[in-house]
This record gives sequence, structure tokens and C-alpha cells, in this order.
Amino acid sequence: MKLKAYNAFCGSLPHTTHVVQWGDADVWKVGGKVFCIGREEDGEMVCSFKVSELSFDILKDQPGCQPAPYLASRGMSWIQRYSAETLSDKDLKSYLEESYRIVASGLTKKLKRDLGFLIEDT
Repeated sequence: MKLKAYNAFCGSLPHTTHVVQWGDADVWKVGGKVFCIGREEDGEMVCSFKVSELSFDILKDQPGCQPAPYLASRGMSWIQRYSAETLSDKDLKSYLEESYRIVASGLTKKLKRDLGFLIEDT
């Protein structure tokens, strides 16, 4: 996956915002909370994203993946994919969608309602 495709994919998810920060990383957020951080390095898409604890345990030792620097060292379940050895672009997109869902599910009820994730009872 190239940076342009990464940004297009993340931008296609509802209610996302994009900023460039932390050393020119393309950072995607939902409800103001980060769900993935990416940049292209030497032609490879390097991308960090939030995962379940089970996925973290599986992916952390796979070729092309590692615990995300800074984030995982703070006890958070974040993986960094630095090559496509284990995760194809299709798999990466699935994990990015899951990261988006995990982060969105942790938003406040008010923010979920404001973004249209919760439908109010009438």
C-alpha cells in the first residue's frame, strides 16, 4: 500500500479527520482520538494501529510487524506494520477498520450520538 491509498482508505471511513504531525506522519482520528498513524519509508507503508489484546499477542512476533514504538511500551495494544511480510494490504485495511471500530466504541455516549453512531430512542 502506498501513502495515497492509505489516506484514501482512512478518509473513506465515516467521521474521520486527518492531521500531519509527529515528524510528518499522516494521523487519522475518529472523534478526536487516534486510530492509525502512517508514513511511507523507503517505499514501504509503515503504519501503527490499535488492536485487540488477542491480535496484539498474535501479531507482535510476526515478520513485518512489531509492537508500535512509544504506544505499546505504555501498555497499549498497538501494532506497527513495517512491511507486507505478514499483513497484505487487504489484511492491513481490515485491521485499520477494526482499529477505527475499537477507538470509536470508546468514545463518550454524547460524542457517539453527535457523530451519528448512536441512534436516540424516540
